[in-house]
Amino acid sequence: QILEGLEAVRKRPGMYIGSTSTRGLHHLVYEIVDNAVDEALAGYCTEIEVTINKDNSIKVIDNGRGIPVGINHKAGLPAVEVVFTILHAGGKFGGGGYKVSGGLHGVGASVVNALSEWLEVTIHQNGKMYRQRYERGKVMYPLKEIGETDHTGTEVVFLPDKEIFEKTRFKADSIQSRLHETAYLNPGLTIHFTDNRIEPAAEATYHEPDGIKAYVKDLNTGKEPVQDIVYYKKSEDGIEVEVAFQYVNEFEENILGFCNNIYTQEGGTHITGFKTKFTMVMNQYARELGILKEKDQNFTGVDVRNGMTAIVAVKHPAPRFEGQTKTKLDNPDAGTVVSSVTNDEIQLYFDKHLDDLKAVLACAEKSAKIRRAEE
Repeated sequence: QILEGLEAVRKRPGMYIGSTSTRGLHHLVYEIVDNAVDEALAGYCTEIEVTINKDNSIKVIDNGRGIPVGINHKAGLPAVEVVFTILHAGGKFGGGGYKVSGGLHGVGASVVNALSEWLEVTIHQNGKMYRQRYERGKVMYPLKEIGETDHTGTEVVFLPDKEIFEKTRFKADSIQSRLHETAYLNPGLTIHFTDNRIEPAAEATYHEPDGIKAYVKDLNTGKEPVQDIVYYKKSEDGIEVEVAFQYVNEFEENILGFCNNIYTQEGGTHITGFKTKFTMVMNQYARELGILKEKDQNFTGVDVRNGMTAIVAVKHPAPRFEGQTKTKLDNPDAGTVVSSVTNDEIQLYFDKHLDDLKAVLACAEKSAKIRRAEE
């Protein structure tokens, strides 16, 4: 059998969104939000609104350029219809659409459409409003002009399909934490969230001008920091690296990785590059300062990261993830660049801030003592 287009998505949803459980359900929201965030990354979008409607449908509005409505010559259809009905179609494949984007495979919008009872897209562009509606991925009517407008952007409303998902009720807190995370990674972006299923409606706005430094600070709320937040940002070979970290007086490590705003839950090359180089540099310092004597073994990575909270975010022009749900980054060059930038930047910082360095090494010593005692 050969499955045509979106029919394949309905038959094997797990392949595209990971599962048909609550996690897969929420993944639909993130696919549409990530498209709006790509507009922000490209410098065209400053506000995103995400609303859970009374009927549990989701509305995502952005003030980006609006999905193009012109005819895509290859398909002979308006570009917006191509984006929502054809797999592997989007602005991520040619030069010029997006320099960096989290939407990578060109399946996000069409997969959400395939797995929704209905989806409506409204586009504001060139002073006009356009709309098209789909039901379970099928076009209900050709793209039509429905009025005039004084701004640009895209509005997508969709209702997840009960035939596909085990549960179709969205969890507001899951969506909110993802939106807040997105705001930390995009300091110029404001995200509004509304849940209309309750009276009065729950509302929240996320705007984090201090970016990932604020993220680290929030993750460490209520904990006792042992040094200031260290922050650096640098580009090499077309890859941008941004890192913030701080140590707290607790036996734990919390390192979160992102690539093009996508949370890489299982880490990947960027995280490995950061950890390996950081451990090396800390061991060098420990020997220079005589904290480790000649006969002493090196600190392990776990020792060195004892008490660390860190965010490692990279922007990559051609990211490779394992799978559509993008939980692990696979590019070797991301690891190399993170490692090289980390090497330079942390030495620059710690050479000037010896007290911070000693505090970090004290955390490592504590961990090593306990580990050796256990061994």
